[in-house]
Amino acid sequence: MLRASYIVLTILVFLSAAAFAASDCLPIGEARQHVGENKCITGKVTHVKAGSHGVHFIDFCEDQLSCPFSVIVFGSDLKDVGDVRRLAGRVIEIHGPVKMYNGRAEIILKRVSQLTGGAALIPPLPKEYDVEKQGHYSAGNIRPTKKPAKTYPTVSPSATYGNEADVEEH
Repeated sequence: MLRASYIVLTILVFLSAAAFAASDCLPIGEARQHVGENKCITGKVTHVKAGSHGVHFIDFCEDQLSCPFSVIVFGSDLKDVGDVRRLAGRVIEIHGPVKMYNGRAEIILKRVSQLTGGAALIPPLPKEYDVEKQGHYSAGNIRPTKKPAKTYPTVSPSATYGNEADVEEH
């Protein structure tokens, strides 16, 4: 009986620790007050947009420009983070330094370990995913640069060539 109560007590301690850790995260609206601090921010992802050069923007509001917080993933970090497109519709918790950029608080996502909860289970990017083509798949082969097509001069019918100039017509 004593052993069973010890097991139940241990389980309760772990559950309360998990509940405390989840309450440690701030909602996206409070991120601005913690610029310069290393914080956990939580919110529901409305959509993930791919920008130029493989940059992905994880948005928490329908109108990105009026949203108080965003998460940025650079194309070079996607291999360490995974397929962030799968975060749309999920509630995520992201840990990292809160920074200001263009009047909005943001966290730069560089590693999947910055995500906790169900968001940490995002799959890796497909091997043939090409960040420069913003989601289009390629065979993964290095392609040589295209050479310009050869152009040939046009032949003029009135020009004389080779030995034709030496021949006299009778």
